[in-house]
Formats: sequence, structure tokens, C-alpha cells
Amino acid sequence: MRFVGKRLALFVAALVGLSALVFVMLRVLPGDVAAVIAGTNATPERIASLRAEFGLDKPLVAQYGDWMAGLLHGDLGVSAVGGRPVARQIAMRAAVTFPLIVLSLLIALAIGLPLGCAAVLTRNPRLRGIAIVGGAVPALWGGLLLILLFSRGTGLLGLLPAQGFPDTGWATPGKALSCLLMPALTTGITAGASIMRYTRAAVGDMASSQAVDMAMACGMTRKQAVLRVALRLATAQLVSVVGLTFAQMITGVMVVENLFALPGLGAMLVTDVGNRDLIAVQSELFLLAVFFLLLGLVVDLTHRALDPRLKHSGVVSGKAEA
Repeated sequence: MRFVGKRLALFVAALVGLSALVFVMLRVLPGDVAAVIAGTNATPERIASLRAEFGLDKPLVAQYGDWMAGLLHGDLGVSAVGGRPVARQIAMRAAVTFPLIVLSLLIALAIGLPLGCAAVLTRNPRLRGIAIVGGAVPALWGGLLLILLFSRGTGLLGLLPAQGFPDTGWATPGKALSCLLMPALTTGITAGASIMRYTRAAVGDMASSQAVDMAMACGMTRKQAVLRVALRLATAQLVSVVGLTFAQMITGVMVVENLFALPGLGAMLVTDVGNRDLIAVQSELFLLAVFFLLLGLVVDLTHRALDPRLKHSGVVSGKAEA
């Protein structure tokens, strides 16, 4: 409980610091939101009225306080350009981005874990080459290759749609899933190569440990010992790797969304930054920061739960300090 309490306190402190950092960095950018909304031919009176309407005429401390008060009540504000609630827009876009991230992670795990274990068991140098090549392929280039191979109309096989997302959303799950499959493969293959390298390294270290030797002495074959013992012992390390990979996929998915014209959070963030919609951008960046920190907290707690040595080391260090 003391460990969890410390991690939660650090989590809250990091959120407060990141919220202040996001707020200040967006305010130092050149340009005036009210002038952008009013247009090029707007009068100074019109610009001043818009600044008062959106609270941009208040001191920065007051603006930050109003924003944080809204966040605590679940109010992310109203878009200065579109006039729509930011929370509703984020919810609509997240229904595209987060399923895409989850699908990409599942593809990455389906590629990385089996091939990583196979590289340990067979010691085939070709598998190492596959991992290097797969990790070196840029996401945009890989996405273009998939479009040339599988897209309808221009691809060789014509199996999947190349761009867009159904207007009905997940009301038609088959169409929605088919639109996300190629973008998920684009990011999943690259992430799968990374997971494969980490799996080969972690399981390979455990395969030469005394635990695996003991398992083989008890009657297991080397394959059984690696898959049942070494892989289980390496799970704590792999959880950290998967968590970091999941976080890295957010930025990768934002790039892929533009390639496949998906209405996700990446396209929304790029559009709002271009429109100087500070109210929407600051809430979007803060929510992404919350997601990163929350993912790190979950990985940290899961790693400690899976590795009993961390608990024992905490007890030993506590006795030593006493």
C-alpha cells in the first residue's frame, strides 16, 4: 500500500506539472485565437469581444484556474473554432484511434511473441534478419506497400478499403474493422519486430538460467522448458516492453491515420493546431499525457505484482533502513 500510495502521489504531481507545461507552451506560440476566429477583415472591437467571450482577456493564472476547474468537473471546454464541446469531439475520434491501437498491439503480439520464442529455440539467423528489417521499415512506406498490395481499386489483390471510415461508425462493425485492418498492419508489423527482438533477448537470457536447467533435469524437453519456464520468468520484462510499445503506438498511429484518411485523434490534433484552437489543443494534449502517465502507472504496478523479487527487495531495504 505504501508503494501504491507513492506511485499515485507521483502520478498526481506529474499531472499537475504537465497541465501547467501544456498551458504555458501553447500560450507562447505566435498568433491570436480571437483574430483567427474573427477573420482577416475583422474590426478590433470584434476581436476584443471574442477575446472576452472565450476568456482570453483574463490573466494567464485565471485562465489556467478556469481550465483546471473545468477538467475536475469533466468539462474540457468548447472549441473556439467549431463551437462544439471538445469532450464530444474527442469521444468520437477516440472511437477510431483506440480500437486501431488495440488492434495494432494484438497484431504486434501475434507476430513478436511466437517469432521471438522461435528465434530462441531454433537459433536461426534468418529470424534475426526479419526482426531487423521489420523494425527498419518506416510506417509510411510500409503503409504505401500495403495499399499497393491489398487496397481496392489500385491494389493487386483488392481486398480492403484504402481510405476513410464508415459514417455509421461501429454500427457496422464489419466495415469499420475492414477500414482499420491495413492501418493496424502498418503499425503492428513494425511494433511486432521490436517485440520480437525484446522477446528473443529476454527469453534467451532465461533459457540459459538454472531454472531452465532444473526443468530439463526434471524431464522437460528444451522446448517445453523454454515455453513453460523461461517465457514465464521473462513475463515481467515483456510487460514493460509491451507497455512502452503501446505508448509509442499512439504517435505512430497518428501518422498512419493521415495516410489512410481516418477521422482519429491525430487528424483532429493536427487540424486544431493549424486553426490555433488553443482550447481544444490544450485539452487534447493533456488527455494524451494522462494516458501516457496512466499506462506507465499500470505497467509499474503490474511489473511489481509479477516479479516477487521487487517486493522482497522493498522489505529488505526497509529493514536495512530501520
